[in-house]
Amino acid sequence: MANQDDIFKNLVSHAKEYGFVFPSSEIYDGLSAVYDYAQYGVELKKNIRDYWWKSMVQFHENIVGIDAAIFMHPTTWKASGHIDAFNDPLIDNKDSKKRYRADVLVEDYLAKIEGKISKEVEKASKRFGEAFNEEQFRATNPRVLENQQKMDEVRKRFFTALEKGNLEEVRQVIIDCEIACPISGTRNWTEVRQFNLMFSTSMGSVSEDANTIYLRPETAQGIFVNYLNVQKTGRMKIPFGIAQTGKAFRNEIVARQFIFRMREFEQMEMQYFVRPGTEMEWYKYWKEARMKWHLSLGMPSSKYRFHDHDKLAHYANAAADIEFDFPFGFKELEGIHSRTDFDLTAHQNHSGKKLQYFDPELNESYVPYVVETSIGLDRMFLAVLSHAYHEEKLEDGSERVVLRIPPMLAPVKAAILPLVAKDGLPEKGREIMERLKCDYMCQYEEKDSIGRRYRRQDAIGTPYCITIDHQTTQDNTVTIRERDTMEQHRVAIDELHAIIGSRLKPIL
Repeated sequence: MANQDDIFKNLVSHAKEYGFVFPSSEIYDGLSAVYDYAQYGVELKKNIRDYWWKSMVQFHENIVGIDAAIFMHPTTWKASGHIDAFNDPLIDNKDSKKRYRADVLVEDYLAKIEGKISKEVEKASKRFGEAFNEEQFRATNPRVLENQQKMDEVRKRFFTALEKGNLEEVRQVIIDCEIACPISGTRNWTEVRQFNLMFSTSMGSVSEDANTIYLRPETAQGIFVNYLNVQKTGRMKIPFGIAQTGKAFRNEIVARQFIFRMREFEQMEMQYFVRPGTEMEWYKYWKEARMKWHLSLGMPSSKYRFHDHDKLAHYANAAADIEFDFPFGFKELEGIHSRTDFDLTAHQNHSGKKLQYFDPELNESYVPYVVETSIGLDRMFLAVLSHAYHEEKLEDGSERVVLRIPPMLAPVKAAILPLVAKDGLPEKGREIMERLKCDYMCQYEEKDSIGRRYRRQDAIGTPYCITIDHQTTQDNTVTIRERDTMEQHRVAIDELHAIIGSRLKPIL
């Protein structure tokens, strides 16, 4: 059986080979950590975005959407703290000339120790069989305890240094842990420096003393600066939310793991404005609501977990991540944050404009508190794709690669396949295509054997294949094949629309 690394490599190859994701500017050898969504990828991405939008905006009467510009007045990023605090600690290896994020080096070091602990647990599990108590073993085994203590000490020392901005101590941790450069194998490190992650550019129409503007590193600030406009024009009453999807840009030095961490990415965010003092109640509500949304896609609960933050961002009083079990382990997929009134107060102070809400029930004005849900669309795309990817050996000994994408998200909903390209079958196929294409993304294909066409549709995740044969011309029935089970049924052409529709309804 292939290991997770091999499966992930196969998935990345599959995404390119079958038209989901291409390396950007590939004819010029590509651009690091930048990708293009291809013909099926763009459909899957759109379907995920639409599913999120419907659940967030259409299904909630008190949540509306906006589409704020990517360029914003530069003071926006001063107010939000991004100009002063949006930094990564970088360190160079003098021999390889390669640059690394200091926190990634330390995280990889800690992951290796965690790997040693896992091996000890695995060995003990095999030795003791069903009688094995993992919790007790982790709490009593000397080697596990020693490694755990080492991890705890390094973690505490490193993140304390980061928090205090003590870059000398950050470097010292790397040296004391004897962390070597993965390329050169040496420990010849430079000093640690802070590097701002925002892309900057110039705009001629901004005044001369502030002509540097930035590509937005997040979409949230576009919501905050429009909060009062939306509230007044929409006559919104607290609690209410503003949703937005759109591109954000971060100059990640260590961008890796395919589309998991990119320099240009898309977010789906909702800021929920609440009365101060009720934020924890709404924080809990949105944690549960967002997990329910993820589970509605049909992926098992074992693939998800919450990670509550001990170390909070400067704007938050509570934060949690929904993590997904990617082929490279559990990683952040969505963040739920109680942002307090930090953002609106900061923008009020920097702009000199009042961003308060008059609460008729309390007969007073206040700056609302905010609960945020923020999900990476590209990461959600990768989560769906990685869970859907299956390499299968069939009963007849043949193999197939199938993408078990949730049907409502699948790029193509049905493939229309005439058995042969003659005897009036293509004409009948085109007739069915015309019936279905207004409501469902369909694909018509008549080249190659029917078996090969089935395999191609399995590989792009098409839930239904509709085969037109000679019997179709006699009784207006077709064979419909299901992707996951490969079962085939004879049905009337008039039933096709309802059959496909029944499997595409959301479970929200």
